[in-house]
Amino acid sequence: MILEMIQKENDIKNLEEGQLKELAEEIRQFLIEKISRTGGHLASNLGVVELTMALHLTLDFPEDKLIWDVGHQSYTHKLLTGRRDGFDDLRKYGGMSGFPKRKESACDAFDTGHSSTSISAGLGYVAARELLVVSVIGDGALTGGMAYEALNNASRLKSNFIIVLNDNNMSISENVGGMSKYLNGLRTAQAYTDLKKGVEDTLKRIPGRGDRIVSQLRKTKSGIKQLFVPGMFFEDMDITYLGPVDGHDMRKLTKVLSEAKRVDHAVLVHVITKKGKGYAPAEENPARFHGLGPYDIETGEPTAADTTDTYTQVFSKVLVDIAKRDEKVAAITAAMADGTGLSAFARRFPQRFFDVGIAEEHAMTFAAGLAAGGMKPVFAVYSSFLQRAYDQTLHDVCLQDLPVVLAVDRAGLVGSDGETHQGVFDLSFLSTIPNMTVISPKNRWELADMLRFAFDFGHPVAIRYPRGAAYEGMKKFRAPIEYGKGEVLYEEEDIAVIFVGHMAELADCVRRGIKDTGYSCSLVNARFVKPLDTVLLEELAKDHRLFLTIEENVLTGGFGEQVMDYVSRAGLDVHVRNIGISDEYVEHGNVEVLRKEVGLDKEAIVKQAVADYLAILGKEDKRQIKDR
Repeated sequence: MILEMIQKENDIKNLEEGQLKELAEEIRQFLIEKISRTGGHLASNLGVVELTMALHLTLDFPEDKLIWDVGHQSYTHKLLTGRRDGFDDLRKYGGMSGFPKRKESACDAFDTGHSSTSISAGLGYVAARELLVVSVIGDGALTGGMAYEALNNASRLKSNFIIVLNDNNMSISENVGGMSKYLNGLRTAQAYTDLKKGVEDTLKRIPGRGDRIVSQLRKTKSGIKQLFVPGMFFEDMDITYLGPVDGHDMRKLTKVLSEAKRVDHAVLVHVITKKGKGYAPAEENPARFHGLGPYDIETGEPTAADTTDTYTQVFSKVLVDIAKRDEKVAAITAAMADGTGLSAFARRFPQRFFDVGIAEEHAMTFAAGLAAGGMKPVFAVYSSFLQRAYDQTLHDVCLQDLPVVLAVDRAGLVGSDGETHQGVFDLSFLSTIPNMTVISPKNRWELADMLRFAFDFGHPVAIRYPRGAAYEGMKKFRAPIEYGKGEVLYEEEDIAVIFVGHMAELADCVRRGIKDTGYSCSLVNARFVKPLDTVLLEELAKDHRLFLTIEENVLTGGFGEQVMDYVSRAGLDVHVRNIGISDEYVEHGNVEVLRKEVGLDKEAIVKQAVADYLAILGKEDKRQIKDR
């Protein structure tokens, strides 16, 4: 087995040329088998096997630096740097990450997880240390504005910097926009490539002057490329363009990368790959095999199917129902139509659906423009990616108090994708923005009610819900959504458990656990994180000694801190204990395991609540003795 000969970085260089094709096949089979058991990103990794091998044949690790945009396509890179054994625990808690991690290997140059960052990071490396640096970026990532800012900066570089454009005509959803059309033109420009080479070869044969003529033609704006490929976007920015080249042809790849190393400025190598290559189900449906759980290798079907509707599916169905009745409702995605549940809306209302590509900042201001123009837009976006549009949310949506609905999907701990994808900051950063209303449903029915409320509200609203199956408990509690009002589910005294959104099931378990220890306990659904229901807090303070807040968000700036702040400012005679995520990043792993690690499990919370309450009673007893 050739793969067993790869024990550490640069071992691939010891192989014979004839062994490389066999190695590529072994890598694909290895990934298909391992990911079928652990889950992970499959299609993107199958598409870059030969490209990664060619990069490893060309570069010297860890001295040279390879930066992957997003990073979910780095599995082959991990294999070629001696991390084969880590795939048994891929994306598990304490195991190997599914993304590049500097702490994991010296061959991982930069921690990534979000799109359109690799050129900026690579450019920084070059400027700092004059290294041989390669940044790999996908064609989908070129819809992100940050990539163009970096390209503009790279055009002034006076030393070598290689940008590999991995062009598979796919991001997660199908690519859209002008850059996609432009790259489509380049993909079909083989006639130009052949003609250019023929012209150059002919001119070079002119005695004494051929090389000089070719050099002049390369430099001039009216050179050969401009004659045959309109625009030549990269060349016009003074970034040398090489390609397109077959991303599955090892010989051509290593040749063009070697040529790129000799360029004394920024150079872009355009590589055409096929997402999911080598595994028929992934080739036929690359979007479904982008990120997935365990699956059956023969059929490609998931091995553990859950028939319960997810929160995303509930959102999708309710949104379509609302849009049937209101022609002003429009929907926006940033290249995540399937992931955010907007595909059904897109099929039913194509004229009111907008996929803006991987461009969250633009999506938010575009939504603001739609709202200013009289529409009722919803921007469906993962919590982790919403972070990228904070400025636009603040200045373009909320400053003008425009009726934009933010459907904040994948909120809270999302699990196996790790630090870059955990949606645990949104309650904090959204709550800082004036005019923003932040709500979170306890179950599937409340999500439906909140979505209808949001479209009727006429101001900015963020609805926060998690990944996975929608909670179907507490169906009997369905009081109408009233602006700024929480919901008391069980009213007792002693301790009040106040939870946010999908912490409902856990909070109910905590309440029962507290009652089992002999204390009475109320259960309160916050509903509104902003504005805070201060009237309810004041009422609860009359009959309770302890407020226990539970949220799957960082504690800093979160719901619990807001409760604590109000209690302090209002002088309420009640103690507050906040349960959430402390000031640290949460690594990858199963969500239930992660919750236990961060203290968001029933046993830890009940123990803390009872200890706090006993301490409060002890202080009161001492005070009474002192008063006597």
